[in-house]
Amino acid sequence: MAGRQTGVCETGEIEGRGAMQVLLIDGHPGSARLTSHLLDVYASALPPGCTITRIAVRDLVFDPVLHDGYAKRQAWEPDVRRVAEALLAADHLVIAFPMWWGAEPAPLSGLLSRVLLPGFAFAYHPKDPWWDRLLTGRSADLIVTMDTPPIWLWFAFGNALLRRWRGQILQFVGLKPVRTFALGPVKQGGVEKNLGKWEARLAKAARSAAGLKRVEKAMPPLPGERT
Repeated sequence: MAGRQTGVCETGEIEGRGAMQVLLIDGHPGSARLTSHLLDVYASALPPGCTITRIAVRDLVFDPVLHDGYAKRQAWEPDVRRVAEALLAADHLVIAFPMWWGAEPAPLSGLLSRVLLPGFAFAYHPKDPWWDRLLTGRSADLIVTMDTPPIWLWFAFGNALLRRWRGQILQFVGLKPVRTFALGPVKQGGVEKNLGKWEARLAKAARSAAGLKRVEKAMPPLPGERT
């Protein structure tokens, strides 16, 4: 698991809360892939006044299966707990992964199941169908690489992956605003043709991250902590 990067950003102020905390998550199961490079570009373009924590899901040691759903608490492995702690500390989350079969790679999906638990990420109301979003006060950028041309993802599939991540995952637990970046196609020379354009888009997003409008950050207790 990669840790906090040093020497990337100087100490600064954001929204009166001190240095902006940025959490970068690389969801590709392989190392030295396009997602890693894109996160490098993003990190390098972040403005002064931020602290960066970077995590590669492939380096984590954890069971990706939530065996009993929400019926029984499954103890967190140390790496899962560290991801949760990093998420709590973050003001801005950046996740990058390749789209495989219309979804994220299995290890990243498993990490979501293990970390975004009731009582930590959200809380259902006992007497109505609504819920509380417990991770408010954090923004997010979603970077998805794909073989599918983004226009075809929208035209043929209604941007299902991006809509799910924005509405049913990140905004569901309170992250807002959420910006999405569909980068493709990567095959048949797509990277060589478009990489410069993609890098420019992400660098622009990174430079503007500190200015995103966020509400006051919520700090739910970690499982096992007293409220």
